[in-house]
Amino acid sequence: MDEFRTLLRNAMKSRAMVYEAAFDEMRKEIGEEKAREIMARTIYRRGAAIAHNFAPHAPADLAGLRDSFLKFIPDAEAQFGPEVVRCTDEVLEIRFHTCPLKEAWLEANLPAETVETLCELAGAVDKGTFETAGFEIEVDTWKPGRSTCCHLTITPGAAAPAATN
Repeated sequence: MDEFRTLLRNAMKSRAMVYEAAFDEMRKEIGEEKAREIMARTIYRRGAAIAHNFAPHAPADLAGLRDSFLKFIPDAEAQFGPEVVRCTDEVLEIRFHTCPLKEAWLEANLPAETVETLCELAGAVDKGTFETAGFEIEVDTWKPGRSTCCHLTITPGAAAPAATN
């Protein structure tokens, strides 16, 4: 299991460095603002592609969403250290204590501001996933000086329109 965990963590760190390289190249070619916009849209799109896994819980089964989401994350506890801060009918709040992507960027000695930007961009995957699935979400990503990583606050989405005859 330890070998599997290491391989999985290294694969996620590799993904992180692809994000960084793509963002850096785009930033050089088209500037920071446009590069952020494109990266956020791209990562959001990836999140939207997996939303079907969670859509059965929309618009308001937050306990079901919690269970499905935590089971969906590969080796969640070891890779991200999720903590369910709160799960009620009104809100699902999850705090992640670690992140292989953030670790990779810090290990690469990227400036803290760059790591903060990359974390914000990577958080677009959660926005894409949960918004497309039918929920509302606020993503508060890592900032320098904070010991934890992403904080997700998910609330029920708008109810599906009633069928008309």
